[in-house]
Amino acid sequence: MQILMSEAAHARVRERLASMGDDLDVVTLDADGIARRGSEVVDRASIDPEVYWASLDLFGQAPVLFQQIFGGTRGKWIQAFVAGLDNPVFARIMAKGLRLTKSSAQAAAIAEYVMCNALSLLNAIAERQDAQARHDWRFLRFREVASTRWLIVGFGSIGHEIARRLAPFGAHLTVVRRDLAPEAGVDEVCGSAALPRLLPAADVVVLACALNNETRGIAGPAFFETMKPGAVLINIARGALVDEAALQAGLGRDQPAHAVLDVFQTEPLPADSWLWDHPKVRLSAHCSNAGDGVVARGDALFLENLRRYRAGEPLLNEARPSEVGL
Repeated sequence: MQILMSEAAHARVRERLASMGDDLDVVTLDADGIARRGSEVVDRASIDPEVYWASLDLFGQAPVLFQQIFGGTRGKWIQAFVAGLDNPVFARIMAKGLRLTKSSAQAAAIAEYVMCNALSLLNAIAERQDAQARHDWRFLRFREVASTRWLIVGFGSIGHEIARRLAPFGAHLTVVRRDLAPEAGVDEVCGSAALPRLLPAADVVVLACALNNETRGIAGPAFFETMKPGAVLINIARGALVDEAALQAGLGRDQPAHAVLDVFQTEPLPADSWLWDHPKVRLSAHCSNAGDGVVARGDALFLENLRRYRAGEPLLNEARPSEVGL
């Protein structure tokens, strides 16, 4: 079985791969797109992998990777490093007949990003820092998390990790998703049609859904006009979920009072964007997934899925054709 992966990823898992048997033909790509089998350079035209591991290490070599996939004849499965599949290349990959598995490795890091930002805003951390800087002995009230209502739009691996971290605080949690079956640790499960009813009560709204024709621009004028004044909006999914002009207008009304944004309609965010300097906006450079445990979890996920693939067992996080528009 021939596998194509990055040189860096192979260095991390070489021993664990070796323990799986000697029938694995591992070909690696280095940072310059040079293919090797061990220390020997090989012509990329001479390889035709069955399995592709598109780890984060291969991000800079994506064109080379996709050239191999679309030019190959034996490809059967690709493990991707992303959770969202809105890039059209994934539809092409699945249309070619490859199985596609998504990554959940970043979910824990993104959940911590969400929780840290939300808690610091509910607890008036910035106001306390300002008072300290001014030597102002000021009595500042804050919102207890247990008294807040949270709304997560989209409930995949990231949403589940947020819910796990929120549960000990005792907050009320509602999730919006297509599957309306009850969920452990969730107080209410609703479809997107319920948003006009849910938004006026939500203290924290987290956008964690996939980007598709149904969700594009979901946070538009009506969304913000319906939000609870004083609420917090956090978007860690895709920038195109949010109408940024409608958000700007909403911030002027305290609907929401704060926006935490890791993703944007245009990335990198233009230097002249109003978002950089708005006093109610916190932003980061699409790096909510930059936790120090992500790489190790990604390695473990690939190795477990490789074991399952070889054993003919169901793969973790396998994408459905409908997720890529097929």
